[in-house]
This record gives sequence, C-alpha cells and structure tokens, in this order.
Amino acid sequence: MEGPKIYGYIYGFPITQTLVNMWIIFAIVFVLCYVLTKNMEKIPRKTQVIAEVMIDSMDNLVGQTMGKDKMGFAPYMLALIMFLAVANTSGLYGLRSPTADLNVTVGLALMTFFMTQGFGLKSKGIGGYLKSFLQPMPFLLPINIIGELANPVSLSFRLFGNMLGGLIIMSLLYSGLAGLIYLPLVIPIPFHFYFDIFAGLLQSFIFVMLSMVFVSMAMD
Repeated sequence: MEGPKIYGYIYGFPITQTLVNMWIIFAIVFVLCYVLTKNMEKIPRKTQVIAEVMIDSMDNLVGQTMGKDKMGFAPYMLALIMFLAVANTSGLYGLRSPTADLNVTVGLALMTFFMTQGFGLKSKGIGGYLKSFLQPMPFLLPINIIGELANPVSLSFRLFGNMLGGLIIMSLLYSGLAGLIYLPLVIPIPFHFYFDIFAGLLQSFIFVMLSMVFVSMAMD
C-alpha cells in the first residue's frame, strides 16, 4: 500500500492527496453547516432541529465533562468532532481519510496539547502551573513532564493507527476480490460499516472526549 499521492507543488510546498481531501472535507462541513442553519425560525424545520440537537448534545457533553464554567469550549469541540466524523468516514465516498496520515493527527494532537498548556497556565497562573508538575510529590517531576509530553503522542498515534489499519484492511480486501463478479460490491459492505462508520465515529468521539478531559484537568 502506498502513502498519500503528491499531485504537484506550489512554491515548493507539495500538494498531497491528504491536503486535497482535507479541502474537500472542509467544503462538506461548511455546506453541511450552511444547510442546517439556513432560514432559522422560531418554529424549527427538520434541518434546524438537527442543528439544535447537535448543539444541545455538545453543550451537555461539555458541561458534564468539563464543567458549566467551560462552556466556551463547546463551539470548538463541535467543529472538531464534525471534521473528524466526516474525515474518518470519508472512505465511504471514495476518499483516502486524512486522519490516516500521521501529519494530520499530529497537528490535531498538538492543537489539543497547546490548548491544554495555554489554558492551564491562564487558569492557574505561572506559579500554580509550575507547582502542578511537583504534585503529589516533588520527585515525580520527571514523570509528570513525560506524562504531559506523552498526551499528544498517544492522541495522534491512537487516531492514526486505527484509521490507517482500517484503510490497509479495506485495501487488501478489495485487492483480494479484484476480478470477481459482484463480490467486490457485496462482501466489503459489513467491513465498511465497521471500519468506516463504527470505528471512524468512535475514534472521533474518543479524540474529542480526551481533548476535553486534558484541557479540563489542566485548568482545574
């Protein structure tokens, strides 16, 4: 199995298959948000009901996981899970999932890492932030530092490994069924259901939940 294709270069920067697919996914999410929030009314229609359910669900999730005082994170977490949900299930409509590229998952994990450190520092102050690395005992300082640095590594590799593993299995399955009549259209269906829908949505939820937990723990 080959990695993401390179379609060309712009000012020396490679335009990869992952980058192009991310643009497509951004467009899909944008159109989805536009359709769901178009013509907002007091008596909601079907699309508006879907949008309100999504927003209320994320508000409740953030409130229960991070606390009512951190509801400002709800829009970011909703945008993040929408992107991940579309990206992780993109194999259903013939795109190579961007999250099967380590560059993407590392970038997302670093966003969570810098949010964790930044809001932790803002919430506790410099003294409280540095003191947290000495708890519960000062000799645990190296372990606490390693634990903080391990968070983005575990976040990125968990998402990347699951999505790449599913992509490899599906590629091997289609290669093995090549040339057979009708079977390539029928046999992969349950595998798509598991690797693209179930695993993809589950990994989206896990990534967002861990992001909320890390940021909340750093602030509290």
